[in-house]
This record gives sequence, C-alpha cells and structure tokens, in this order.
Amino acid sequence: MDKITLKNRLKVARAEKNISQEELARLVGVTRQTISSIETGQYCPSALLAFMLAKKLEKPIDQLFFLEGENQ
Repeated sequence: MDKITLKNRLKVARAEKNISQEELARLVGVTRQTISSIETGQYCPSALLAFMLAKKLEKPIDQLFFLEGENQ
C-alpha cells in the first residue's frame, strides 16, 4: 500500500491573498511558527484548524489540502 501524506497549497493561497504568515496566524489563533510548519509539511493541522484556514483564505478545503500517494 502506498504511503499517504497530507499536502497543502497554503503558501500559494496566502500569497494570492497577500497575507503574511503572521497575519494568517493571528486570524486563526495560532503562532506564525505553526503556519510555517504547516506550509513546510512538518505539522499536520487538526481538522478544525484546516477548515479555519480554508475559510480565512476563501478556498474550498479540498483545494487547500490534499492527499498525496492515494490511489486515484
């Protein structure tokens, strides 16, 4: 079975909105380091945080987060 990894397009979506890591962190109630760790794949956000990020960035959650390695 393939290893499944959660990937994200958080950095791209943030750039499209011209929002800094610090500003996004403030909007969702986490630290800038948490946003950085999510963007680099070092931290997997909770479902609640993932939905909050999607809402603040005005993106459907499946456009912001996706699974890599799943069988299509």
